[in-house]
Amino acid sequence: MAKLNLDRDKVDVCRELASALVHPVQKYIDLHSTVSIERSVLRLMGLTGALKDENGNYPLANLIVDKMDRRQLSLGIATWIGAAKLKYDAPLEVLATRIIQGKINLADLPEPPPEAIRKVLLSPVSEAIKRIDFNRKERERLRSRSPFPRGPMKYVIVATGNIHEDVKQAIAAAQNGADVIAVIRSTAQSLLDYVPHGATTEGYGGTYATQENFKIMRSALNDLSQKMNRYIRLCNYSSGLCMPEIAVMGAQESLDFLLNDAMYGILFRDINMKRTFVDQFFSRVVTARAGIVIQTGEDNYLTTADAFNNHHQVLASHFINEQFAKNAGMREEQIGLGHAFEMDPAIEDSFLFEVAMAELVRDIFSRHPIKYMPPTLHKEGDIFFSHVLDALFNLAGCMTNQAIQLLGMPTEAIHNPFLMDRFSSIKSANYIFKAASSLGEEIQFNANGKLARRARTVLDQTHEYLLKIKDMGLMESIERGFFAEMPRPKDGGRGLDGVFQKARRYYNPFLEKLGSSR
Repeated sequence: MAKLNLDRDKVDVCRELASALVHPVQKYIDLHSTVSIERSVLRLMGLTGALKDENGNYPLANLIVDKMDRRQLSLGIATWIGAAKLKYDAPLEVLATRIIQGKINLADLPEPPPEAIRKVLLSPVSEAIKRIDFNRKERERLRSRSPFPRGPMKYVIVATGNIHEDVKQAIAAAQNGADVIAVIRSTAQSLLDYVPHGATTEGYGGTYATQENFKIMRSALNDLSQKMNRYIRLCNYSSGLCMPEIAVMGAQESLDFLLNDAMYGILFRDINMKRTFVDQFFSRVVTARAGIVIQTGEDNYLTTADAFNNHHQVLASHFINEQFAKNAGMREEQIGLGHAFEMDPAIEDSFLFEVAMAELVRDIFSRHPIKYMPPTLHKEGDIFFSHVLDALFNLAGCMTNQAIQLLGMPTEAIHNPFLMDRFSSIKSANYIFKAASSLGEEIQFNANGKLARRARTVLDQTHEYLLKIKDMGLMESIERGFFAEMPRPKDGGRGLDGVFQKARRYYNPFLEKLGSSR
């Protein structure tokens, strides 16, 4: 129920401005692919293994794509896998091994007619899509037996570096009331241009996102869900240089949520913006079909830019992220926009302003599963005050009907909370969410009061901001530091060398089959 007396026409105009900003970027996306997207095509067709030697595991997808020059790759890796299968009529795994060993040189193969490629790849492509569809329907079945809890879902992180220890911590958290388990990814994995292989037991600040790790945690949570008669959702990260590949892994291993943002990697990991924009599109085409809910990262803006003066940047980014996601065929119910409780607590009425922002996002994006992030920037060594901040955050989330609440913890700022911190956070949320369960339904805001005026002011600022950056373009506005006060050069950052223009006869069977709503 709308409570802020917003100018709905202005909201519509903001969406139109975001669409205008995204349009030229989408034209660029449609003309380009990346090495990660081509590796994703191979992974979807079942080439998820790795070649092992004394130095480590080398993903098959990387080894094959790395053998291709850009002229060949501009036609799409599927074209050349189809050519190899047409000539040698062998299973894909056998062909992959021969290609890696140099027994098949893809450069020597003639380019087959498009219909011949489609026909020879029909089986592996169909099987890939069947697997994604089966996982989506199975999750829908399990969730239907375990409806959403009243109030926000309690979202808790695990981050030991060891997937087997993560499982123990995840089980303990779920048994105490957590609804979502998010496995924090090992620090800087987003900068790796390959996906590590197998189960991992070493990680810094988190656990590596690998297909086997996804499988281990999903299996453990499924077993626990059956015992508890309550479905536990699983989240990981689809971001960085391997964004599309991790989206594929999430779809194949039946994850519920993936952190996936159109601009986070550009701003906070210095990944090239062209690479990120192209990659995020294909990753979202996959997650759209898989029924996975994405979570965007605007909360991070407020850790580098002051929350009171810059919340319009968050809202502007929400409109932009929403448009990119819709371009990829995602429904509003799959677009989990992120924001945060990061107002300076020294400001008078800071809690009121936090509620204004939470209600504003909830009001404008009423069908989206909004993800609300806890305070971190203004936490200090005083763990008791930190716990008070988290309690107010929980109250704000409950009374504004946020969908997903990442529970704050005294040691959240170091990204790897102690077990007791997690327990006390869940205990606090359980109490507040129950004690204030109906509070939001009972509250009506004074239309001319400070809270409603603050929300309308931020909407006005967002409208003006989108107008301003529309004149210069999205890429140019990022170059000039208009988001999170983090300027990034258009042709700088990591990963630009992995972007290439598609040839006229480029073929990606999954873009064709999964499609988009555009």
